[in-house]
Amino acid sequence: MPSNKKEATAGFTLRGFEPYKEKKGEEYMNDKQVEHFKGLLQAWKTELMEEVDRTMSHMKDEAANFPDPADRASQEEEFSLELRTRDRERKLIKKIDSTMERIENDDYGFCDACGVEIGIRRLEARPTATLCVDCKTLDEIKEKQIGG
Repeated sequence: MPSNKKEATAGFTLRGFEPYKEKKGEEYMNDKQVEHFKGLLQAWKTELMEEVDRTMSHMKDEAANFPDPADRASQEEEFSLELRTRDRERKLIKKIDSTMERIENDDYGFCDACGVEIGIRRLEARPTATLCVDCKTLDEIKEKQIGG
């Protein structure tokens, strides 16, 4: 159990980014909120890019031609896992870039399907969200019905 409020929100933060605290009666997606999410997205992207750099360095440093087939297979499996992770992160970086475009076009924070506010809490949990909870739930139900 976390001993203080700072620890309780630690899972929600990205390198020191505190969750946005809405003020009563505050307009949705005002300048302050938009700046908060811009900063959050930029920090997330920077962190992902640093991870890519670390992976490249690690793979260069650790690349060895092991004479033992088991050692070589272990290394190849480790590299394969890292590359799959980086590929997912590459896709996430593209999503972050498209979300930044949405911010620039004043479309950020509103559902693509129905146009309602996505909500600050949902955007804190998933800053690249483009659907409100209700539309996302319907989308997942449809996906299950089609996919089996």
